[in-house]
Amino acid sequence: MKYLLILLSGLLVFSACKKEEPGSDGPYLEFKFKFDSTQERLGVFGQPASVPTGHGAQTPDFNGMSAHFIELVQTPLTLYKGGQQAYQGAETSAGGAKAIDFSKAVVSDEGEVWHRLPLSDIAPGMYNHIRVSVAYQNYDVKYNIVNIPIIGDAPNQNGTCASFVGFNTYIETLTPKAMDLAVNDDKLQGFWAFETDLTSPLESYNQIVSGEAPAGATTVVNPFNIPIPVGSCVVGGNLTEPFVVTGDETADRTITLSFSTNQSFEWIDTNGNGEWDLDASGATIESVVDMGLRGLKGIVE
Repeated sequence: MKYLLILLSGLLVFSACKKEEPGSDGPYLEFKFKFDSTQERLGVFGQPASVPTGHGAQTPDFNGMSAHFIELVQTPLTLYKGGQQAYQGAETSAGGAKAIDFSKAVVSDEGEVWHRLPLSDIAPGMYNHIRVSVAYQNYDVKYNIVNIPIIGDAPNQNGTCASFVGFNTYIETLTPKAMDLAVNDDKLQGFWAFETDLTSPLESYNQIVSGEAPAGATTVVNPFNIPIPVGSCVVGGNLTEPFVVTGDETADRTITLSFSTNQSFEWIDTNGNGEWDLDASGATIESVVDMGLRGLKGIVE
């Protein structure tokens, strides 16, 4: 027992010494998400944008999202993928074309460390901007069900939307909230699946409905006037202060990717009431046209 205690003491001392030594891969750069309903609502070129006439929009309550690509950018004139790559998501051709592999997507809520990499992987320099290829969003929205036989209308219901805005995504199965939807196919930008969360006495009628926004309708904020891939969701923005890498860093750094969710869920408001409506009698739904996030800024810490 005496020798065992000596051995354990030695192991503890050795372990403590190892913790004090700088890790071979550290320090790290960490990325987190922030979903800001008060951040300015921007259009394609980074200008303030209002909701178009004839459309309705609401600010979703985000549960999480994933990105497919992150690039630190030196200047507004830096070409796409001409900056410093900080993240690249998994891809697959299981559906026949190159696509984001949704089964391997990392989905995080705001405030969580979504991705981290050694700072030594970032080339020394000064970075003033950032590009993020948004892939998947999951959020709750409000809606009305109208013209339900016998019952009538069920206003102000809750539901969860699984929104895909990447260039192309191979999806096996997705679960917006509690129910599963088998897809097993590629889906281009604009595909969505919506799960109802009906309250009594309608809870037994909960289901998933899906659809696709029109091609090219998803807003992708790109204030740099540098071409990005058509059909992608590469959102550009500024850093709150220059992110300087010297190569001699000793402490972790964090960049919080703050996205504007300000009225980012948009549909054609056929009856002009400003609310998203599902008509039970005709099994129709007001068409979703835009699920693009409305701006990005990188908060450097």
